[in-house]
Amino acid sequence: MPDTNDDTSEYAVVLNDEDQYSIWPKHREPPAGWKLVGPTGKKEQCLEYIKAVWTDMRPRSLREASARQS
Repeated sequence: MPDTNDDTSEYAVVLNDEDQYSIWPKHREPPAGWKLVGPTGKKEQCLEYIKAVWTDMRPRSLREASARQS
């Protein structure tokens, strides 16, 4: 397994239409359906942000369906 401490790449936090987060190389456009949100920086910084804000891992469509059934 590669040592992530040696990774000098810059990343951006991205979000899709289902409110799912990921990281993406900062120098590349996000793929279709994803938008830039949150910070950019080292991988660990971006992952810490995601960990702090993504508290419900269920996709938005599942959360909404569950709420309708309640």
